[in-house]
Amino acid sequence: MHLAQVNIAEMIAPINDPVMADFVNNLDRINALAEESSGFIWRLKGDEGNATAITVFDNIFLIINMSVWKDIDTLFDFTYKTVHVEILKRKKEWFKNMPRMHMAFWYIENDHEPTPEEAKERLYYLQEHGETPYAFSFKKKFTEKEAQEYIVKN
Repeated sequence: MHLAQVNIAEMIAPINDPVMADFVNNLDRINALAEESSGFIWRLKGDEGNATAITVFDNIFLIINMSVWKDIDTLFDFTYKTVHVEILKRKKEWFKNMPRMHMAFWYIENDHEPTPEEAKERLYYLQEHGETPYAFSFKKKFTEKEAQEYIVKN
């Protein structure tokens, strides 16, 4: 199995606003870094090469990022042990504070490509039920086995 992840962010201005320019200007570089990273499998992208134009939520300022990784450790390494962390440190420049969970992880079959609707459902599940093997974050590193057992029970 592989690890799917979704994270959302609410922009403080439209994507083409000058305040968002530095974020937009770093998208290609950070996405290329992800694709070159150990453990990377897939990421959601539209015609422009990223997912900023893909609308999943009613709020047009909410943008989505989805990817699939070999495991939670390779996702963690990309997120916090590459220059990606520099962008994370600047998120308050471009995005509103999210009062609810804005990321979710879940296990998928190796040949499965998760959909935005699937990601949305996992994110809402996490917001409603907290961390479970069905939807979790870096705070609780559930195993594939725990996820499979949880699904069978529920």
